[in-house]
Order: sequence, then C-alpha cells, then structure tokens
Amino acid sequence: MTDLAPYAASDHNSRGRRYDEDTPPGRSEFQRDRDRIIHSGAFRRLEYKTQVFVNHEGDLFRTRLTHSIEVAQIARSIARRLRLNEDLAEAISLAHDLGHTPFGHAGQDALNVCMKAYGGFEHNLQSLRVVDKLEDRYAAFDGLNLCFETREGILKHCSADNAAKLGDVGERFVKGRRPTLEAQVANLADEIAYNNHDVDDGLRSGLITLEVLETVPLVAAQLNEVRQAYPGLPERRVVHETVRRMINLLVTDLIRQSEANISKHVPATLEEVRGAPALIAYSTEMNEQQRALKNFLRIHLYRHYRVLRMSAKAQRIISNLFDAFMADNRLLPPHFQQQVGSNDTGHLPAFLEKQQESDRARTVSDYIAGMTDRYAIREHRRIFAVEELV
Repeated sequence: MTDLAPYAASDHNSRGRRYDEDTPPGRSEFQRDRDRIIHSGAFRRLEYKTQVFVNHEGDLFRTRLTHSIEVAQIARSIARRLRLNEDLAEAISLAHDLGHTPFGHAGQDALNVCMKAYGGFEHNLQSLRVVDKLEDRYAAFDGLNLCFETREGILKHCSADNAAKLGDVGERFVKGRRPTLEAQVANLADEIAYNNHDVDDGLRSGLITLEVLETVPLVAAQLNEVRQAYPGLPERRVVHETVRRMINLLVTDLIRQSEANISKHVPATLEEVRGAPALIAYSTEMNEQQRALKNFLRIHLYRHYRVLRMSAKAQRIISNLFDAFMADNRLLPPHFQQQVGSNDTGHLPAFLEKQQESDRARTVSDYIAGMTDRYAIREHRRIFAVEELV
C-alpha cells in the first residue's frame, strides 16, 4: 500500500471494534473488514437486487452487486491518489448498499411507509444493522464486528433523532463533525458510479436516447469529443467511450479539487479531518454539471412511465408481504417466527404489547429488506397466488 498521509485512517488511529479481537496476521484491520463483507450473506444477495431495473428485466443491467464493485474500484483509485487508506475506502464501498431492499428505491419507499408507525425504514441504517446485528456467521458476536471507521462510513445519512440512538457511530451527526476522508471518497464514488452507469443502462434499455442526453452539458462535451475523434464508430461503442470519459473527468476533477481543499486546511491528523469542512469535493463548475446530470436522470429515467409501472408493482409486493406477515407471523420462515414470538399479545400490558408489535414489525422489515427481487416476487406468489401451494 502507498505510504499513507498522516490524516488517513489506519490501524494505529482506528477506534477499533465493538468486541476485541486478536490482530489479524498478514492483513490490516480494514482488509479484514473488507473480507468479512465479501463473505457475508447480505453481500451475495446483492447479485439479485437491482439499481433501477428489476432483476428479471435483463441480465445486462446493473445490480447492487456490480454497482458496489464499480464504486469500490473508483474509490480505491481516488484514495490511492490522495494517499488515503484504500482498504477502508473499498470496505465502505462494498458495504454501503447491504441494507437495500429488493426493487431499488421503490422497495425502500414502500417499506418506509409500512414502517412509519414503527420508526420508519432507511437503507443506510439498515446497512449498519446488517453488519452490526443481522449477519450471524461468528460464534463470539452478532454481526461482522467491523471497525468503527468502516461502520461510520456505511452510515452516510442519519437524522438527529436516529443518530442519538446509535451511540458512538451516530455522534458525528449530533456534533456536526465529518467522517474519515475515506468515507467521504466512498460517498462521492457512489455518486459517480450510479449517475454514469444509469446513463449506460438507460441507453441500453431504450428509455433515454443520445439525442436527448445531448442537452446535458457534461454528456454533450464528451460525446462530441468521441464523435470527432472516432467518426463512424458504432453507437454502442460511442456510449461506452462517452461514459468512460465522463467517469474519468469527474474523478480527475474530484482529485484535483480535494487536493486543493486539503492543502488549504492542512489537517495534520484524522481528528482534524473530523473537525474540518468536507474536504473531498468537486470544483464548483463540475458540481453544477453533475447536478444537472442527476436532475436529467430523475426526470427522464427514474420517472419514465415504464420504470414507474414496475415501481408501482414492486411497492404493492412489499406492502402486501408486510401486511400478511404482520397479520399472521406463522407465514414467516421458522427462523423469523422464533424472533417475533406469538401474535397473541392480549394478556400483556398496553405498553409491552406496543413494544412487542414494534419489535415484530422490525423483524418483518428485516426479512423483507433481505430479499432479492426474484425471491420477493416468488414469496408474494407463494402467499397470494391460488395455484402456488407452497
């Protein structure tokens, strides 16, 4: 690994793990985190969870797994140039979507509505819940027992109310402080990956066209360069080359501006990074261009009628499953039945009954959030379709 900057995260300045473990031989602490994430069940399930398109719509569209790998590649490249901890940036990138529901943001929105009376649902919080509690691979502890800095980076957003309940990992939201630079890098690498790859998938699906995309300055500039340099190039290769150049342009700008920000504030330690403004950032001009791209995708891709139709179906599936499991938890698999207990709470005091109902709802949401797209569709058929017997 490249010599780390003094303000980078490392084994020496890490706040450690919730449960003490022996130092891993031959690996750094953040390499161990990365490896545990890759071997987790939640990571494997990302293969069949979607970004924009539901999994069965085609094998060539991005999934949460391919997206996470692409984010990790971009984050490592940026971290290396800035002399940050590549392994931490990679671990955060690979774990940041572990708590995502099936059916992308449509699934999250539906589950949040279902959980409104029980504290809501947010995929960043669920990703942390996965690595802190739900993974059950180890004898000595629940979850993956990741380092504080990895857990902190997974939690990109958090309300003040939720942050206050999370202890040390939510502290920065309460005090208005920053995470590590590696976490900041992973956050923007995520943005670079999904914006540009949604362009690619949108074009591949036919929901958006190059002609419409040419209204976006960031796309138009790179597209014109490609066409001038390679006249007669097939459109598919034009798209790949344009997207490649867009990613390179954004990454280069981010590195350049971040280096300038670091030079201006001169943090000497990781704690000084936490007290500084966000140091990983685009230039003002590039920030405006990438915001224009995000706005274009929101209007022309995410709100396309075909995407909205599938989103509506997805939301009905999530809502139906949640209502069915809450009405009769005997419909849950045995492992989850054991966690929720009986539906019969009439003998309990009102406050305990309310708490038990809330706990049951959280367990049901854990089960649904962990589903892949195709598993959720099959589970819905098993419960609601007459022709499905089991």
